[in-house]
Amino acid sequence: MQLILRDIRKKFDKKEVLKGASFTFEKGKIYGLLGRNGAGKTTLFNCINEDISIDSGSFELQEDLLFRPVLSQDIGYVLSTPVVPEFLTGREFLKFFIDINKKQRKDIRTIDQYFEFMRIDPEDRDKLLKDYSHGMKNKMQMLVNFIANPAILLLDEPLTSFDVVVADEMKELFRQLKSQHIIIFSTHIMELALDLCDEIVILNEGVLEEIRKENLDQVAFKDKIIATLRGEDHD
Repeated sequence: MQLILRDIRKKFDKKEVLKGASFTFEKGKIYGLLGRNGAGKTTLFNCINEDISIDSGSFELQEDLLFRPVLSQDIGYVLSTPVVPEFLTGREFLKFFIDINKKQRKDIRTIDQYFEFMRIDPEDRDKLLKDYSHGMKNKMQMLVNFIANPAILLLDEPLTSFDVVVADEMKELFRQLKSQHIIIFSTHIMELALDLCDEIVILNEGVLEEIRKENLDQVAFKDKIIATLRGEDHD
């Protein structure tokens, strides 16, 4: 399976954020989407998720040599600022989400099994989501995306709210999931991308560029990324 972006363009007033972004993302890899703050990483995700419309270009999925449009159920979007129904408890939220996904998933676990999988303590499971910490809300957001099992996972700065131990747990989860998904991990932290991701893609000046690690040591690879973000010649 491949997610193919072709010449994606998006302008806000007179500012052109995406200037012909094209790339092919493949299932089985975690892609690190790197860019300076304000480079347009979240805009690109919002375009793929159809939260905002593109001005021109196209994106589609290729499966078994067939091309088809990207559907809403194909995408799981983990926002940097989690959005959860704060008037529900964690258990009520999971029950609701499991109920609406029962027909699509044949391997549904129990609610407590999901809580244990995400390492949410028993004393927190029946609390209102409004009383969850930012990190716990982010865990719940990741959990419902895991249950929905979308083909594409868009992760927008998902680990910034976690401590070191939980962040390592989440990274291991992503590594377990990648064989059956297209995972695009947006971050401005280069060390995190190098630790977690199989491929590095730079969003710079509105276009996407892959930075290959072949024949480069760690220092040279970092230098090449920095040079690209600065707009320097790195051939």
